[in-house]
Amino acid sequence: MEKLVIIEDNQEIRSQLSWGLAREYEVFVAGERLEALSLIKKHTPQVVTLDLGLPPDETGCEEGFRCLDEILRISPATKVIMITGNDDRENALRAVQNGAYDYYSKPVDLTELKGIIKRAFHLAAIENENSRLQYSINHQGLSPIGIIGTSPRMLEVFSSIRKVASSEVAVLITGESGTGKELVAKAIHVLSPRKSKEFIAINCGAIPENLLESELFGYEKGAYSGAYARVQGKVEYAHRGTLFLDEIGELPLNLQVKLLRFLQEKTIQRIGGREDIVVDARIIAATNRDIVNETETGGFREDLYYRLSVIHIKLPALRDRGEDIMLLANYFLHHYSKELGKKTRRFSADSIKLLSSYEWPGNVRELENKVQRTVIMSDGPTIEPEDLDFSVKTAKKGIHSFTNLTLKDARELVEREMVIAAIENHRNNMAKASESLGISRPTLYDLVKKHGIVKQLE
Repeated sequence: MEKLVIIEDNQEIRSQLSWGLAREYEVFVAGERLEALSLIKKHTPQVVTLDLGLPPDETGCEEGFRCLDEILRISPATKVIMITGNDDRENALRAVQNGAYDYYSKPVDLTELKGIIKRAFHLAAIENENSRLQYSINHQGLSPIGIIGTSPRMLEVFSSIRKVASSEVAVLITGESGTGKELVAKAIHVLSPRKSKEFIAINCGAIPENLLESELFGYEKGAYSGAYARVQGKVEYAHRGTLFLDEIGELPLNLQVKLLRFLQEKTIQRIGGREDIVVDARIIAATNRDIVNETETGGFREDLYYRLSVIHIKLPALRDRGEDIMLLANYFLHHYSKELGKKTRRFSADSIKLLSSYEWPGNVRELENKVQRTVIMSDGPTIEPEDLDFSVKTAKKGIHSFTNLTLKDARELVEREMVIAAIENHRNNMAKASESLGISRPTLYDLVKKHGIVKQLE
């Protein structure tokens, strides 16, 4: 059972909260700072409610702030909800700036407070899962490569990586730009028997066509004007290791023929050479194109496609990964805060809502860049929406996202937006939300599951 510490000097309120929350959480209570710190050291609770006015300063706030600082020093991951007087908004905001998760003003409405506590536990669970996954990845050799995720589709990707790593077959990785195709390729390499050899990557779309062949296969001295010495290509450098061909869909047809020959015969010839050179390299390719459509239109050789896609790993877009968005956002926040020596601790509730609702057309790469910039530019310990620097147009889903969508995709987008809006408008009351949408409650739950938004709304 999840652990909750209630720090409240008023015996009546302390008893009320303890009684009202004991069925959902393992509750511990304290009436003053030293007793509270002892409980926190002993039980390491995920969430704490903290009355700002603690003895011996019941009418002030300094003892409460001192307690907050010591809680976060002892247990930085603990979510502290400040309980303040109804007219004490200034100190409540100061507490949030000092690292508190949220605040709640007296008099206490148990139902409202339960909602805040539930969201705090949910965020703590996400961060804990992040730490657990990070530990797991560390022991699988994936952490240095930075692949993180707990969504069902990413767990399928992790499973595929583990299964395919020990084999020698070619792998094709597809997905939008920024989804982490090269990271997956590196993960396959470092988990394979070839991990002690070279991982050679070449972006087929970043090199001019007239230079790409020599980059891949090398050339002999005198092969053309300016070829003053023999030069090995990327394929040879990958001998006994792994060759990663990024944006394989950009490979010209004449080089597709040479690559197919290499895959079939495991030999190459340098430009200007006649000698067959045996190369033992595992091939992993990636593309953000619809490669199947390319084969149908003649832009990509069908026989090469089948050679490259013995195993096909499809990476999901970040917008389709549900709570992975905040898992990754918190990972990048902690990473760059530590790297840059900043004391940024958390995203505010509004920032979490904004990050979770954005479409992320640039996927994980865009999210990482956004968080890195925010850590550099922000001053306080809490990231607010204005720190994220989203424009009004790009921060909202909806009609702005309809460009280049099919009618089916547009319908799906509208359906998702209406479901989120109804649930938010009725404060997670699923009965009222379903009624406003004109559907049954089971249908609403089906739609929530279908669009992967259930965790965002808890």
